[in-house]
Amino acid sequence: MKTVFLLLLLSLAACAPEQVKNITQQSGVDFKAYKTYNFMDVNARNEADFQGPGTGIETLKQAVSREMARRGYQQSDTPDLLVNIGVVIKDKTQTRQTTIQEAPFYIGQRNYRWQSQEVKTGTYEEGTATVEVVDAARNELIWEGSVASVLTPKPDKLTKRINDAIRTLFDKYPVPPQS
Repeated sequence: MKTVFLLLLLSLAACAPEQVKNITQQSGVDFKAYKTYNFMDVNARNEADFQGPGTGIETLKQAVSREMARRGYQQSDTPDLLVNIGVVIKDKTQTRQTTIQEAPFYIGQRNYRWQSQEVKTGTYEEGTATVEVVDAARNELIWEGSVASVLTPKPDKLTKRINDAIRTLFDKYPVPPQS
C-alpha cells in the first residue's frame, strides 16, 4: 500500500506545472541579517522583446517582491540585497509514441517490419526564470534559483502560473515566510 501511495505522489509531482531546476546557495551566509532589497537596474540586449503587456516581467517582479516581503525584507533605494531576474523562453514540441494498432495492414509475400515512432502532436513555450540574490555591499552572489513552467497566452492564467512558480522557487529560499 505504501508503494502505491509513493508512486501516486511521485506521478503527481512530475505533473506539476512548475519545476524547480536549480538552487545554489553560498555557505556561511546569515540570510536573516539582511533587511532590505531592490531589483538590479540592468538593461538586457533584447529588452524590447520583454516590454509591454503579457510578457510577464512585471508579474515576475511583483511575485518576487511578494515572496521577499513574506520573509521580512523591505524594498529600499539603498538595499542590503540586489535581486536580478533572468528569463529564457524556449519553443518545445509535444510528441507521442505510435502503437502497433496504428501499423498499416499488410498481407503479402515481402518482409514487413513495423517500428514505433515519435509523432508531433503540438507545440508550446516553456519559460525558465532565474532569480539571483546578491549581497549589495560585497557585490557577491549568495543565492540563485531557477524554475521552469509551461507558458500560456492567457494573461490571467500566465499570472497565476508565474505566481505559483515563484512561490515554489522561494519554498527553497533559506529564510522561511514569517506569515
